[in-house]
Amino acid sequence: MSDPPPPAGAGAAAPGRPHVSHVRVRYAETDQMGVAYYANYLVWFEVARTDWLRAAGLTYRELEAEGLFLPVIEARCEYRSPARYDDALAVRATARLVSPVRLAFDYDVSGPGGGVARGLTVHVLLDGRGRPVRVPPRIKELIG
Repeated sequence: MSDPPPPAGAGAAAPGRPHVSHVRVRYAETDQMGVAYYANYLVWFEVARTDWLRAAGLTYRELEAEGLFLPVIEARCEYRSPARYDDALAVRATARLVSPVRLAFDYDVSGPGGGVARGLTVHVLLDGRGRPVRVPPRIKELIG
């Protein structure tokens, strides 16, 4: 659904900088009117979030191997104009620290006609037992 990752060192997210992922609205993601179904925006947010992490040099798989998890505890999306079948969308993700144990990603989705949606996900960092833990320094550095 997103473009393949850039070659190593190309386009990597700098600390505190947004990363843009590209998705195309598939037929299966639309309703009878050809408009993207609202829940798909959360999937596109996840694509952008995992791409942001990867571009910053970290993956969910690596976090989980270290016994760290980032479940979503809040999600919001404000729809501005409809995305339609076959629209090429750019999903810009930016990370920020919310508290010692929480971080948030802000998303801006744009399409052929401009702004389509904006959203937010808030995550808590948990250990393998499901207990909140402080955001490690290396992740703080990635956020900037």
